[in-house]
Amino acid sequence: MTTVHATSTYEGDTTRLTLAELVEHTGGQLLPLVGNASPQTTDPSTSFCSGAAPPIEAVAGEVTLVDQAKNIDAVRGCPALVVITPIEITAEQIGNEGPAWQLVTADPHAAFTNIILHFRPPMEQSVPGTGVHSSAQIHPSVQLSSGASIGAGVKIGPGSQIHAGVSIAAGCTVGANCVLHPGVTLYSFTQLGDRVVLHAGTVIGAHGFGYRNIEGKHVPTAQLGYVKIENDVEVGAAVTIDRGTYGATLIGEGTKIDNQVMIAHNCQIGKHNLICSQVGVAGSCSTGDYVVLAGQVGLKDHIALSDNVVVCAQSGVMDDLSAGVYMGSPATLLREEMQVVAGQRRLPEMRRELKKLKQQVEALTQMAERSLGMAASDNQTTTDQTTETPTVAKHTKAA
Repeated sequence: MTTVHATSTYEGDTTRLTLAELVEHTGGQLLPLVGNASPQTTDPSTSFCSGAAPPIEAVAGEVTLVDQAKNIDAVRGCPALVVITPIEITAEQIGNEGPAWQLVTADPHAAFTNIILHFRPPMEQSVPGTGVHSSAQIHPSVQLSSGASIGAGVKIGPGSQIHAGVSIAAGCTVGANCVLHPGVTLYSFTQLGDRVVLHAGTVIGAHGFGYRNIEGKHVPTAQLGYVKIENDVEVGAAVTIDRGTYGATLIGEGTKIDNQVMIAHNCQIGKHNLICSQVGVAGSCSTGDYVVLAGQVGLKDHIALSDNVVVCAQSGVMDDLSAGVYMGSPATLLREEMQVVAGQRRLPEMRRELKKLKQQVEALTQMAERSLGMAASDNQTTTDQTTETPTVAKHTKAA
C-alpha cells in the first residue's frame, strides 16, 4: 500500500504545547467554548495541551477533533481541553459540558494531523535489520530469538518470548509474559498488555484502508494512530488488525480471536469477545463485552454491537444490534430468521403444491365452462320449443 510520510513542523518539547503555539502552528482561530473552565485553562499563553486523541479517547488536557457539524455530540462531556472544528459551536450545543476551547479552522484534519505529529512524531523510517536496536529496553528474562528484529525505543516486559522472524517496529511496547510466534509483525507504536499471545504470521498495526479521491486519484488519508491490545488476549494465525487513523484500534481484555480474521482501523473491540475464523470487521465498528462473532461473519462500517450479542456463522451485520442471537444477511433475530429459513426450505414443496393446485383450478375451470355451455344449450333448446308451440297450435286451429 502506498503511504504518505508526514513530517512534524514542531521543534523542541514534544510532551506539551501551549494554546498560543497551537494557534501559531495551525493557523486556526482560538475561541472559548465551555464557560466553566478552571482558571488554569483560561490563559492561552500559559495553558498547555499534553496530547491529542479522538473524542472517545481524549482525556483532560488533550486536543480532540470534530470534523463535521453532524458529529458535534461526540464532544458532549468530553474532558479534552481543546476541540478542533470546521465551524464555531456553542456551549449549549454540547450541553455546557465539554472542552474549554475550540480551534476553528477550514481544514480540521490537516490541523489535527500536525498536532498528532507533534505529540507522536514519526519514528525512524530506515529498514531495520535483525537484532536489537541500542535504544530498546529488553528485560533480562525475555527469551529472544537471534532472528528477531527489535526497533528503536521498543520495551519488552519480563518473561516474554519473541520467536524467530518476529519484527517489532520502533516505539512498540510488549508487556510481561507475552508470546510472539514466528513471523509476527508489530508496526510502530503498537501496545501489548500482559500475557498476550500472537500466533504465526499475524500483523498488528498496518495502515487502514482509507483514501480520499483528489483530482481523480486515490490519496491515502492520515494513518497516525496505533493498536492497543489489552491483557490476556490471544490472536490466531494470519490475523490483521489495522492501526487507528489518529487514536487506537482497541482489542479488549480477555478477547480471543481465531485465525484469518480482519479488524479494520478505529475499531473498538470489547472485553472477552470470541471472534471466529474469517470474520471481517469494517472500520470504526465497536462491540460490547462477551460478544460472539461466528465464522465468516461480516460487519459493515460504523456498526455498534451491545454486550452479549451473538452473531451466527456467515451472517452480514448491517445495523446496530442489541443483546440477542442473530442470523442471516442482513442479520436479524434468530427466531425470525429461522422462520424465514424454514419457509425457504419448503419452497420446492410449495412449488409442487402450487403446480398441483393450478392444474386442479384449470380442470375445475374447464368443468365449469362445459357446465355453463351445456346449461346455455339447454336454455336455448327450451326457448326454441316455447317459441314453436304457438305456431303449431295456430296451424292446428286453422285445419
